[in-house]
Amino acid sequence: MRQLLETDQKALEINLNPKIYGTFAEIGAGQEVARYFFQVGAAAGTIAKTMSAYDKVYSDQIYGVEPSGRYVCESRIHKMVDHEYDLMVDRLRHDRPDTNFFVFADTIAAINYSRTIAGNGWMGLRFQLDPAAGTSNDLLLHVRMLDNDNQLQQQAIGILGVNMIYGAYNYHADPETLIQSLLDGLKGRIAIDMIVLEGANFTVDNRLLSLWLVKHGLTEVTMFDPRGRSIHPSEFLYRKSVMVVRGSFRPTTLVNEDMLRAGYQQFRDSMATDPAKCFLLTELTLDNLQHSAELNERDFLHRATLLNELGQTVIISNYHRYGDLIEYLSLYKVSPVGIVLGVNELLQLINNKYRDNLDGRLLAAFGEIFTRKVKLFVYPAQQEGSEELVTAQNVPIPEGVKFLYQHLLDNEQIVDINNFQPENLHIYSRNVLSMIKAGEDGWEKLVPDKVAKLIKAENLFEYPSEKLAFEY
Repeated sequence: MRQLLETDQKALEINLNPKIYGTFAEIGAGQEVARYFFQVGAAAGTIAKTMSAYDKVYSDQIYGVEPSGRYVCESRIHKMVDHEYDLMVDRLRHDRPDTNFFVFADTIAAINYSRTIAGNGWMGLRFQLDPAAGTSNDLLLHVRMLDNDNQLQQQAIGILGVNMIYGAYNYHADPETLIQSLLDGLKGRIAIDMIVLEGANFTVDNRLLSLWLVKHGLTEVTMFDPRGRSIHPSEFLYRKSVMVVRGSFRPTTLVNEDMLRAGYQQFRDSMATDPAKCFLLTELTLDNLQHSAELNERDFLHRATLLNELGQTVIISNYHRYGDLIEYLSLYKVSPVGIVLGVNELLQLINNKYRDNLDGRLLAAFGEIFTRKVKLFVYPAQQEGSEELVTAQNVPIPEGVKFLYQHLLDNEQIVDINNFQPENLHIYSRNVLSMIKAGEDGWEKLVPDKVAKLIKAENLFEYPSEKLAFEY
């Protein structure tokens, strides 16, 4: 079991290690990380240089101009790390051939006096584990500070920076433990909603890193792009329009594909949004991923692989309520928001809201979702043993909420998806999954061609290996 150390202990242990030596470059919230290494003593054994270019002109002269005009952003942290690491290697490698160099950098916007800035930032670490190889690794993350006080936020950044450096050198063989250690001394004070760990000494799938952030409570939500790389909404969703499709995608079927296609098209058309500023996100919830007693990481990667193959950006969240996801997206001024869900999921949503708010809070409960800039797009279902379709118009709503539901229909905050493919409505993911595991024929026609080929090629979802060998 991992021994939990105080921040000062971690900093001192690093300072006393003669093989670790580096630079600190910190912008925005003071030199909080370097301060820990100075105050515990023996810092001369660790710190080559500390700097803080607060003035934008100075910063631009050192690291270059940011085309976006933003300084608390991912591209800034890359420029800082690249610049400072190249300087270290150029100036010190000859004199320190056996030293593991590192560069720590952060660019932070802490909470301001008027509380109009909540507090967030980017932190990066480039570090060596084998100086003879001449290679390095990068640990990059985005952090949201949750303390409601500037000094407490600065302190939290200092602790997190020490955790990053200590974890990189002590837990690099176990990336999941490394991620858990980032929260040491900080529970409830920060949220890390984006992380990248890559380099010569790491082969870990970064999609797993994203999952571990949510699994271990470092954040409620994170996301990765079709390449499987962690991304942050501040970098690509700010002031954009977003449609979210939540599902199990186990596996992705023709129905899922149709929901994505038809829902996204109707969202863009009905909300009169600029197609260049629209994004489609697929969401996997932690609750859905825990379909058994334990979280099956292999199963998660199979789902994520199929979604990525179809070009989808994926959200992992621990949100049970859509309102929480909408609130998170609002941090980045995302508007409008479209949510696609099946009609059975809509009925469950309405029933839950009604049952849980019989004490008179019904309007407030529905208000969490149905703001003026949020719309639900409902995909129909076919009644078993019948040709009749269940839609948003005829779904059996509880009597006590019919008046409110009709209001949402009349105001087109709940709408039916129109351009769907009825011939696919008989397809259910759970049936397809059973066919795949059993090695039955015919499931290939129930999923997109890309999905079928990938399931066979990579033996996903327990596709029988003997079946694969026979076919090829």
